[in-house]
Amino acid sequence: MERKPEVQVENIVATVTLEHSLNLTLIESRMPEVDYNPDQFPGLVYRLDQPKVTALIFKSGKMVVTGAKSINQLVFAVKKILKNMINKGVPIYGKPQIQVQNIVASANIGMMVDLEKAAAVLPNSIYEPEQFPGLIYRMGKPGVVLLIFSSGKMVITGAKREEEVLSTVESIYETLKEQGCAIEPGEEFPF
Repeated sequence: MERKPEVQVENIVATVTLEHSLNLTLIESRMPEVDYNPDQFPGLVYRLDQPKVTALIFKSGKMVVTGAKSINQLVFAVKKILKNMINKGVPIYGKPQIQVQNIVASANIGMMVDLEKAAAVLPNSIYEPEQFPGLIYRMGKPGVVLLIFSSGKMVITGAKREEEVLSTVESIYETLKEQGCAIEPGEEFPF
């Protein structure tokens, strides 16, 4: 039976651009749930509980939204934030532009990985076990970085779309198997 890698999106970071500037003092006065301390940080911090995301909102009308676990959840959260602001009398108009900056995901291929061998066959990879226990692999297309551990677990960062995460994990899984760098748990590497 063919094993499929497990993939889980952990965090999406996106920017949201409104067509107008925002009055952060007005938002703070109408929305007690926000944190705004302009002497410490130029933006306003707005945390949602459902979904659990945080938005950094700036006077320019730009926002940085983090914490979403899917693109659908990200879009829902942005709509909820803007709707909450409108309901509190904060003027919002135009269509917000949402751009994903980074998707961080974790994966488990369910196989042990010989990191020394993988470092030899994967271009643009670094493996220095004295400094870090994982192999760092910079994949050209898409431009993502993978941290690969001998347990078969990995962290993927730099993707812009969820499909890129899945295709990256499937590609590295196949490559590691084809190159003899991955074995089933309990088996021995043929040295």
